[in-house]
Amino acid sequence: MSANINSFPDRVSQQNGEVGDSHIFSKALKATMRKQRLQDFFFHKLTLMFALSVLFVLMGIIVSLMIGAWPALKEFGLPFVTSVEWDPVNDKYGALIAISGTLITSFIALLIAFPISFGIALFLTEICPAWLKRPLGTSIELLAGVPSIIYGMWGLFVFAPIFADYIQPALANTLGQLPVIGQLFKGPMMGIGMLAAGLILAIMIIPFIASVMRDVFETVPPVLKESAYALGCTKWEVVRKIVLPYTRIGVVGAVMLGLGRALGETMAITFVIGNAHKLSWSLFAAGNSIASTLANEFAEADSVLHVSSLFALGLILFAITFLVLSAAKLMLMGMSRKEGAK
Repeated sequence: MSANINSFPDRVSQQNGEVGDSHIFSKALKATMRKQRLQDFFFHKLTLMFALSVLFVLMGIIVSLMIGAWPALKEFGLPFVTSVEWDPVNDKYGALIAISGTLITSFIALLIAFPISFGIALFLTEICPAWLKRPLGTSIELLAGVPSIIYGMWGLFVFAPIFADYIQPALANTLGQLPVIGQLFKGPMMGIGMLAAGLILAIMIIPFIASVMRDVFETVPPVLKESAYALGCTKWEVVRKIVLPYTRIGVVGAVMLGLGRALGETMAITFVIGNAHKLSWSLFAAGNSIASTLANEFAEADSVLHVSSLFALGLILFAITFLVLSAAKLMLMGMSRKEGAK
């Protein structure tokens, strides 16, 4: 009995110590949670600021272009978009030549670049032997990083003479003899012009589209392809029935990114398009684009209307790119809804 009485104070002090420890632990836990909440709060606000900065920059670009383009839009109105006249001497300007040059060269580039990029990406992911995959992939990524002015210089001094001496005569003697499309392949064979600019653009965007497509194709789960091969499918059947349906949205996104780069390309186009403010049915003829017009004339523009017209061209290029990317986004959303419905 006396032993129990003697041990009672020890038990009380032990319980008091446990209560004190739990109280200290609770305070430490609360302090840690408060610190974590503060960290999450500042992290959220910091990332939000980074995200909003992109929107602010975009809005600033739009506002700056609209302010700069307002005198020309006020002076010429909607006919500015449909007029072919570009006369700095008399201060008369129209954007149709530059718009058509931009769209035609980008369409030619995409028409050539898409199938080639698609084949490159499929070869690298489905057919290429392991020892060759890394060197080829690295080469494509290096080509995607080459500055555009290098492509322009190569196009003017190397590609243009070969194009004028061999490719343009061959096109004129074959496709140029056809009834309807023959007009596209007739004209001066100088090696520079709309078709040459489209080909240089295609060479530029092929590595870009191919590298993105390759990364997209590599996201296909191997078990899907292995199951198809186990059922006896050929490589083409696996690509057509497994790889393409699984990566369709990514492929469209890669194409649209390549098209966006083609629309805004400046230096390469400036070297090989000919820089002539005229419209022609012939793809061999010299032309102009929005980006090449801005590169050639912005530094020399002296009148208010001339500068403002160049700002208006920049605003139109921004609108074209925005419409193209928006259309691609809507198309991808429609494809996603159809897949969900299925």
